[in-house]
Amino acid sequence: MIAIIDYEAGNLRSIARAIEAAGESSIITADPADILAADAVCFPGDGAAGFAMRALDRAGLIDPIHEVVRRGVPFLGVCLGMQLLFGYQEENDTHGLGLLDGEVRLIRGAEKLPHIGWSETVFQRGLPGFDAGTADYFYFVHSYVAQPANPENVVGVTTYGEPFASIVARDNVWGTQFHPEKSGVRGLALVNSWIEFVRASRLTEVAAR
Repeated sequence: MIAIIDYEAGNLRSIARAIEAAGESSIITADPADILAADAVCFPGDGAAGFAMRALDRAGLIDPIHEVVRRGVPFLGVCLGMQLLFGYQEENDTHGLGLLDGEVRLIRGAEKLPHIGWSETVFQRGLPGFDAGTADYFYFVHSYVAQPANPENVVGVTTYGEPFASIVARDNVWGTQFHPEKSGVRGLALVNSWIEFVRASRLTEVAAR
């Protein structure tokens, strides 16, 4: 079962449909016990950083999130959910989950914000179904971008005003700045890529028992 974190915002039903289209069951939940019991966790984000972190805190979800990541459970952050994988957030002068090293700040050099629409992402390294050096178009809605401290965590780069990390991954923690559930066939392929990773992690866990 894949747990989709419900913090009273985010495009929950759409990401649930995308996960289920990839052949996995999901539950939309704000229950810490569900998060701790899940095979994988998806954190779809929408809204402002400060609101989201306060909502996670009120629901008692911050410690369970850290626990499942520490245990190696696959974790996917989407849009604001990706931004909150990092530490300092310029939006609302707040701090995210700190699961990845780096910070989040306003996009520089753009003529118009928010960045809304389809933009090209160039893969710096491969994922299942996506080769390094190739490019695909995905759908974005955001004004802030992550600055990972470690360039090795950057999987995909998009340019809007400036180049920025649009896909990140380190070990069991993945993030997409775009909305894969709104990005057509290639967005669903990205969800499938994560599901392949979830299934491989599940098999590794079973083999280790």
